[in-house]
Amino acid sequence: MLRALILSLRQLGDPAIVRLLAKSLLLTAAVFAALGVGLYYALSASIPALTGWQDDGVTAAVATVVIAVLAAWLLFRVVAIAVLGLFGDDIVHAVEARHYPVALASARPAGMLRAARLGLGSAARAIALNLLMVPVYIALLFTAIGPAVAFFAVNAWLLGRDLGDMVASRHLDDAAMRGWRKATAGRRWLLGLAVTGLFVVPLLNILAPILGAAMATHLFHGDQA
Repeated sequence: MLRALILSLRQLGDPAIVRLLAKSLLLTAAVFAALGVGLYYALSASIPALTGWQDDGVTAAVATVVIAVLAAWLLFRVVAIAVLGLFGDDIVHAVEARHYPVALASARPAGMLRAARLGLGSAARAIALNLLMVPVYIALLFTAIGPAVAFFAVNAWLLGRDLGDMVASRHLDDAAMRGWRKATAGRRWLLGLAVTGLFVVPLLNILAPILGAAMATHLFHGDQA
């Protein structure tokens, strides 16, 4: 895992990776901006209806900023991984072109529709499973670190699965992928744990999706060697 992280960090300066990082960040920012605008107009319409007094826009704006900041903190991982689904194939391609050119020759690109489906499926699983885990998180509050341990464990599994599938689907059929998942469950969980850790560190969380996809590529090809 350490080797995969070091190799991924070294490739961050590649022009192809820089372009993909810029595109993914711009699209992520655009998603949150669109959500913020929609939230502002929704609050502007609902505040007078709920309170009975006219808002000059300041209350709605302040409420939008507060909610948007909280949403960005809570949902950044979900949105970033969904966006990564659109560009993940390009990131994997860049890593394979530099480190695994032989494997690249037989790779099957996902295509935009399949990439979008993978990204949206990943986001949906993350939201659904974390919502299901909310009672567990609450029940563990008395343990102080319990919620954090549960959160890391769950999201490590989610990210390990999704990032692994992003790479494996380029090289394996469905039956082979199922076998690969079983054989690499522990290593993929460790991958997911490392990337989950990156997501909670300010500034590094911006790089987490790119690094996660690159590390997953090294993990997959390391297993195939």
